Amino acid sequence: MDMKKEYDFIIIGAGPAGMTAAIYASRAGLKTAMLEGGAPGGKLLKTNEISNWPGIQSESGSQLAFDMFEHSTSFGAVYEYGMVTEVIDGEKKQVICADGTVFEAPAVLVATGTKERLMNIPGEERNIGRGISYCAVCDGAFYRNKDIAVIGAGNSALEEAVYLTQFANKVYIIMRRNVFRADKIAVDAATSNPKIEIIQQAVPIEVLDDTTQVTGLKISDVITKEERTLNISGIFPYIGAEPVTDFLKPLNVLDEHGYILVNDTMETKVPLLYGAGDVRQKHLRQVVTAVNDGAIAAQDAFHKIKNL
Repeated sequence: MDMKKEYDFIIIGAGPAGMTAAIYASRAGLKTAMLEGGAPGGKLLKTNEISNWPGIQSESGSQLAFDMFEHSTSFGAVYEYGMVTEVIDGEKKQVICADGTVFEAPAVLVATGTKERLMNIPGEERNIGRGISYCAVCDGAFYRNKDIAVIGAGNSALEEAVYLTQFANKVYIIMRRNVFRADKIAVDAATSNPKIEIIQQAVPIEVLDDTTQVTGLKISDVITKEERTLNISGIFPYIGAEPVTDFLKPLNVLDEHGYILVNDTMETKVPLLYGAGDVRQKHLRQVVTAVNDGAIAAQDAFHKIKNL
């Protein structure tokens, strides 16, 4: 039987943006629900170390996620499990979940974040979980004393490559260009690590396996088109992400890439529908910018709900 639950403010997603919004909304007295289809924390759970959170020089992502979650529910916000499939606009917005549960509230915040972008090469999909991983923190220990590859040239790729050297025998970093897209501190850490070999101007073209696990990665030089095979046991792609917003398409609040378009109060063109965190169109996607978005959205929603 379908169930209906009513709140003042519904937050879809329990990453840093969603958890911060839950703190602000529940402190303000709104009956608040935080909907999440997985574990609370978002990408914090996949991050080994956070070293740019003001006031804390270094903290594990999982610990920061735990602390945020404890705080997010301390003023009465309710954590609900749900895989959202649709949001219907109206005087009271309806949030429809895959199990038939319907959540209703005047205001809804979407803070669903992003999912990892695939390499889209032969052998990738069948080897996810069998040698291809998108979480170094989760799976790094499985590659102790083995050779592995990290795909990408940004902060995430370089930081996770350095993290993986504590387990792996050797870590290849495969990057399309000959220029890093990362902070100097991350570049210095990666380039000075004796376990890391950087292969520039190369792209992965095929994942090799023995039907049970990854055995290699075929790469191609972007200039000469020369191909070579790396004999590796694990592959960690860090080549960007896609927003989790398919359920919002009917509301026409997304840009051409699927990111939510909002104003300076995080509100979309649909009144009392908000977007916050990595899922919205923005220039910098970091924990500090996500919590900023969540606070602004919750505060704006509180004032508007109060005036209804």
